[in-house]
Amino acid sequence: MTGTLPPHAPETVDDARPPTRLRRELRAIHALVHRDLLRLAGQRTHTALMLLHPMLYLLLLGGGLAALVPRSQLGVGYQTFLFPGMLMMTVQAPAIMVGVRLITDRESGYLRELLMAPVHRATLLLGSCAGGTLVATVQGAVMLSLAGVVGLPYDLVLLALLLAAMVLASFAVTALAVALAVSLRRAETFHMFLGLVMTPLLFLSGCFFPLRALPGWARVLADVNPLAYGVDLLRRCIALRVPGQEAVRGIEWAGRPPSLALEAALLLASGALALLWAARRFSRPE
Repeated sequence: MTGTLPPHAPETVDDARPPTRLRRELRAIHALVHRDLLRLAGQRTHTALMLLHPMLYLLLLGGGLAALVPRSQLGVGYQTFLFPGMLMMTVQAPAIMVGVRLITDRESGYLRELLMAPVHRATLLLGSCAGGTLVATVQGAVMLSLAGVVGLPYDLVLLALLLAAMVLASFAVTALAVALAVSLRRAETFHMFLGLVMTPLLFLSGCFFPLRALPGWARVLADVNPLAYGVDLLRRCIALRVPGQEAVRGIEWAGRPPSLALEAALLLASGALALLWAARRFSRPE
């Protein structure tokens, strides 16, 4: 009959319904994560240079000081001691780049285009943080291939524990970088702030030497340093799985180390709080 819809027309209309709000938010997160993965695949030279820095520290600095630092002082060889710190250094560099890109996207106008998408502003931050966490973890996983060089076994459980710890550390650092980028307007200011803060944070993380070697006031600062919890978590994961590898005393509360679960929860909580604060500030109209 003229003007009558075919029998399958109602199904076509149902399929053409606009996506739900949740689906739109998930699509936006997926798009931002995919963008970071494409950048990782397309910037191979940049990625290789970022990995070269901690590798040189591990092989040259670690190899050179291994003969000077007695094993009895650390319980392990110096390269083995240095390895968790180099894993942390590997993941923190790409994690921080998320904050740099957020500022450059604002300056180039790309962020304004993203804000026109029919999604919540906090979703854009969550997608950027998820992409940065994934990229940082991937680069950290590449660094894990050097475990045998420093005398660690390629034990699947150990590698899984280290990978999980790197995910938590990457998320915490990425979220903190995003929170900082939301607060600062210029890339120059962001880089200046990082140059002023990141080096002390690395030295206060137990990355290069035990925290017990620090003076009392510096150990207090280390207790609130998220990098210190990441390094300590990685180091204790190694001691948990490798016989004869004694964990050097790192973070201590009242003379006792917090549990592994508590350190992991603190990294997760610090990242979540930083991301929530950044989302609240980012939601304000510019």
